[in-house]
Amino acid sequence: MSSTTLVTGGTGLLGSQVVPLLRDAGQTVRTLSRHHRQPVEGVQHAAVDLLATHDVDHALDRVRIVLHLAGGPKGDDVSTGNLVRAARRAGTVEHLILISVIGADAVPIGYFARKAQAERIVATSGISHTILRAAQFHDLALRTVRAMARLPVLLAPTGVRWQPVASAEVASRLAELTLGNPTGRVTDLAGPHTYTLEELQRSYLATVGKRRIRLPIHVPGKLGRAYRSGANLAAEASAGIETWEQFLAARTTPR
Repeated sequence: MSSTTLVTGGTGLLGSQVVPLLRDAGQTVRTLSRHHRQPVEGVQHAAVDLLATHDVDHALDRVRIVLHLAGGPKGDDVSTGNLVRAARRAGTVEHLILISVIGADAVPIGYFARKAQAERIVATSGISHTILRAAQFHDLALRTVRAMARLPVLLAPTGVRWQPVASAEVASRLAELTLGNPTGRVTDLAGPHTYTLEELQRSYLATVGKRRIRLPIHVPGKLGRAYRSGANLAAEASAGIETWEQFLAARTTPR
């Protein structure tokens, strides 16, 4: 009986890049997302909402490896718990891979806290697992600075630094981990350079030919202290290759 690799969130930004890599490596791949999708050659699909408890079991039929990429602003801990319980019931899952975020257990934001809880659920699941923490993608950095630049006055939180990384490089690393043996928590993956938010904003504005009055703001409380201490950064991490500047030049059009 053939086995299947299940990729949750397989139609998202990251999943859509990982799935072809696994398929080309000879894996039988099944993607899982909340909505029905048109069939893709060589890839099965299951429409399942992991925040609910129904219809999860059939998606795990004959599944040996689970790559858990599905996530969002809310509910990562709930969806991960539902997935783990279904994987236990299936009894065939030998390797569970989770994507998380650098600083999950150190940055006092709900999204990070839920990622940290998802890590704990996987680590205590009794299923052999691998956990990769990655920095924010270039795509998120672009969406963030683009949205901020829509205002006539550019709010500029001070003390905030990012290590944006190419999503394609994270996808490649996840494919490698999925095809390998369970290794627990692996080395974090970040971009090749660290930038202040001001630097990300300035380079975006210069690339698209915009000018904005900047208004520096102090990030207060625990969140501000976390960012200023670099809690969201990886002191020791594997470094990607594509820089923010290269990504920006390829995806923006000067005016």
